[in-house]
Amino acid sequence: MNVLWLQAAGCGGCTMSLLCAEDPNLFETLADAGITFLWHPTLSLETGAEVRALLESVERGETPLDVLAVEGSIARGPRGTGRFQMLSGTGRSMLDWVTALAPRARHVVAVGTCATYGGVTSAGGNPSDAVGVQYDGAHPGGALSAGFRSASGLPVINVAGCPTHPGWVTETLMLLAAGALGAADLDTFGRPLFYAQHLVHHGCTKNEFYEYKASAIELSEMGCMMENLGCVGTQAVGDCNIRPWNGEGSCTRGNYPCINCTAPEFEEPRHPFTETPKIAGIPVGLPTDMPKAWFMALASLSKAATPERIAKNAVAPRVEVRPTIRKPKGRR
Repeated sequence: MNVLWLQAAGCGGCTMSLLCAEDPNLFETLADAGITFLWHPTLSLETGAEVRALLESVERGETPLDVLAVEGSIARGPRGTGRFQMLSGTGRSMLDWVTALAPRARHVVAVGTCATYGGVTSAGGNPSDAVGVQYDGAHPGGALSAGFRSASGLPVINVAGCPTHPGWVTETLMLLAAGALGAADLDTFGRPLFYAQHLVHHGCTKNEFYEYKASAIELSEMGCMMENLGCVGTQAVGDCNIRPWNGEGSCTRGNYPCINCTAPEFEEPRHPFTETPKIAGIPVGLPTDMPKAWFMALASLSKAATPERIAKNAVAPRVEVRPTIRKPKGRR
């Protein structure tokens, strides 16, 4: 399976993340699955006329294309021309190339939240009219129409994340290579279910604090960050804490709140990322599948039952009260 990778309007962070794939590394993983790059702007040697010739060959249908992967949002401005972002040396906009090449591809994969929904590039008034490959925020229809389907019959596969997890990209490509990713394997926003069926909350190292509603007050404290510090890990899809980054890290493990970067329009939550909006002292962002009254009742009981160890450690930067060591019963 071959992959043509284009970098549109973005920071390139998803490629940087992809290169962090470990055990095995990116190149071993793809090679073992029979996946090769026709071209990648960071990883390939070809430049200039060679790349232009390749793109034109794919466009004419002379070079078969299995996967068109797009990283970064697509700038449609000014006035729908796409000329705010030109593909250097071709005299054509990235918008033009994406719309020309997508129908030639067996699969189209948007890599990262900029490519999937517009992401950070579309924030702040969006003067470049940046959109995702097939979504404009949460709304179907971006650079490609809402009804677009690739040659495989699938919509654009949205591997969201800012940046996206390297394992999400490699696993998506490997599933496509094996013919094992279909429409039923995507959620309503086109994200692969193998990671989007989980919540960031799953496997979070702060779950003991969450259970007792023992909350951190300031960043870098050990407690749960949902009540005060804007964490939306109970609502955000992703297996970040089940398969940590580089085998070890995640935002919440680094004592920073989950900001739901896999979701459309996460970039403008209408409040500071590290503050929890509240009404009458009650957090607005409660778990999506729990009635508010039940949550508040459980929270009151949990806070009343919080052990001293958990209460003190929640507002500390490191463990201050260690677990009680109990001797085995029945021995002297």
